[in-house]
Amino acid sequence: MSAERRRSPARLALASLLLTAACEGPDPAASSFAVPPAMTAPASTGEVPELSTSTTSTTTGEPVPEDSSTGTTTGEVSTTTPLQDLGMPDLGDPHPVGCRGKIDFLFVISRLGYMENMQARLIDAFPHFIATIESKFADFDYHIMVVDGDETWGSAACNAACQACPYPGYPCDAVAEASACDATMGAGTVFPAGDAATNESCGVVGGRRYLTREQPDLQGTFACLAQIGLSGDDELGEAVTAAVSPALNEPGGCNAGFLRDDALLMVTFISNTPDTDSEGTPKQWADAITGAKHGDPDSVVMFSIQKPDCNPWDTVCDLVKYYFPYWHIADNDETDYRPAFDVATDRISQACSAFIPQ
Repeated sequence: MSAERRRSPARLALASLLLTAACEGPDPAASSFAVPPAMTAPASTGEVPELSTSTTSTTTGEPVPEDSSTGTTTGEVSTTTPLQDLGMPDLGDPHPVGCRGKIDFLFVISRLGYMENMQARLIDAFPHFIATIESKFADFDYHIMVVDGDETWGSAACNAACQACPYPGYPCDAVAEASACDATMGAGTVFPAGDAATNESCGVVGGRRYLTREQPDLQGTFACLAQIGLSGDDELGEAVTAAVSPALNEPGGCNAGFLRDDALLMVTFISNTPDTDSEGTPKQWADAITGAKHGDPDSVVMFSIQKPDCNPWDTVCDLVKYYFPYWHIADNDETDYRPAFDVATDRISQACSAFIPQ
């Protein structure tokens, strides 16, 4: 066999290698499409670049420690791929931010007979309650609304024949001026009228049916609102459901602006009898309240001043005790409601620390 024929296998091998190289393309290191090396940060200008991760990669691959005082990193610019670029949503900080003193207070009060002492004790305890909360929250920002368990304004009998009204001081001249909201179940009270009521407009500023930090005399105005009298019913479950309903809280509603998405809600009930007349069930009322807070029962504090033994037919007790994690029930026979409100304040602090605005 000739030498030329003996070398043909080698030539075939070489040809195969050249063909393989042609198929694989050029060396990435020599290509204009090569991946550039990691970039280092420019010379320091005294500013720390804003970064998205707690550590960054340097050209040597060593992490740069986080600056514990600022929560940012120093040194090299991060080359970490953002979560959004990987198709993962940015869920933000999952930790609670707290209510930061933003609280909506809803007082739901019975207008049945023999409520004089309870309404008076509530009025006496209110300044202490507010002062205690103010001491806990530097930026205390409140909405305060009082509603009663009746859809009638004042006394139906006096409204029909006011000159024969037996209640001293009844505002007969205001009967014709009562608005639709005055006679709407769950609407905030601004002019209590009836037996043992204030029987005068309480001067709520801003045309609202609830108090804000703009109110010049908070304690005096609340005392006026809370003395709602004894000429009505105690349908508290129905009243609270209506008070937080979209129909009353949306723009144009009687309570427009009362409920805030970024505020904790505290509901306080005061009654001397079980509510046996309200439409619906405690479960339905709880669903309405939770729905008003975007499905978050943890954003609600329930407080009730009533008979603490919670009889089986006591629907308000069921609502307070079994559907919300933060609650307290106090005895309405206590002569001083301030200690009970101190416990309620603790519940507010607990709920606020875990609050995540919706």
